[in-house]
Amino acid sequence: MENFEKNIIELKKLGLPSEKFAVFGSGPMAVHNIRDSRDLDVVIWPELWEELSKKYSPLDKKEIRLGNISFFKSWRPWFEDVTLLIEDCEIVDGIRFVKLKYVMEWKKKFGREKDLEDVKMIEEYFLSEKKDMLRKTIIFIN
Repeated sequence: MENFEKNIIELKKLGLPSEKFAVFGSGPMAVHNIRDSRDLDVVIWPELWEELSKKYSPLDKKEIRLGNISFFKSWRPWFEDVTLLIEDCEIVDGIRFVKLKYVMEWKKKFGREKDLEDVKMIEEYFLSEKKDMLRKTIIFIN
């Protein structure tokens, strides 16, 4: 998870308001130790997009790239409103991460071979989480 950790450090250094963005793509997989993430895809509120657009030059009006971090104001056609992804998130160490259920939904729709492999890994992760919860429940009951 070396790449992921370096990229998170770089994201934190930017000092962005944490309530206005969430890490998407493979970042949520990395924070759950499913697999490493070479880069970070970050969805951001429209106001933050405007602010960053003035400071940095957007690529084709859809993406602002700073090193290994890419910022997006939308995630269309898969998700119409990124604010839902940002608000309904998991917070780890002060950083918002899009929930795995949304990552899996997007990867299924996108359907590239690598995305379908990620879907299998996420499904296995959910299955192992359920097994762990069941084990803890059985121990608690006994």
